Amino acid sequence: MKTWILFLATVWMSVSLCAQNKKFYDFTVQTIDGKTISLSEFKGKKVMVVNVASKCGLTPQYKQLQELYDTYGKGNFVILGFPANNFGQQEPGTNAEIQEFCTLNYGVGFPMMAKISVKGEDIAPLYAWLTQKSANGQQDAEVSWNFQKFLIDENGDWAGVFEPRTLPTAPEIIRWIEK
Repeated sequence: MKTWILFLATVWMSVSLCAQNKKFYDFTVQTIDGKTISLSEFKGKKVMVVNVASKCGLTPQYKQLQELYDTYGKGNFVILGFPANNFGQQEPGTNAEIQEFCTLNYGVGFPMMAKISVKGEDIAPLYAWLTQKSANGQQDAEVSWNFQKFLIDENGDWAGVFEPRTLPTAPEIIRWIEK
């Protein structure tokens, strides 16, 4: 009986440690135009992951996101936009409609991904990792609304989260990018 309990405890600890050892780079996602990419393409870069929506009061943050990308995107920094329709049905469009909206209205040039779910039973695997301490090893951080910003360091580790109302150009975000 003791051997069986010890075995179960060892298996549970192994599974827990493996989940915490998963990195951002271990995920693949779909781009807004339907290509599959590995997030390992961003090794060595700081990454801001943002769930976005076209019909939200915070949608003008696309402008600041693009400014940030224009300033730092040629170096070791990238922004990844993930459209999501989880809050107030504020991203109802298709991937093509979202891409057209972002390009025409905000000149978005940073990588945009296919529309996903960022919470609930159908949460995308990347967002499950971003929001659960048991997976990212750092912090629970449920997505509270559109334009929540997750920071990933150059090693693919979860580095922080900023609430939706924090502007992408906030001093604390700029300091993190520049350090």
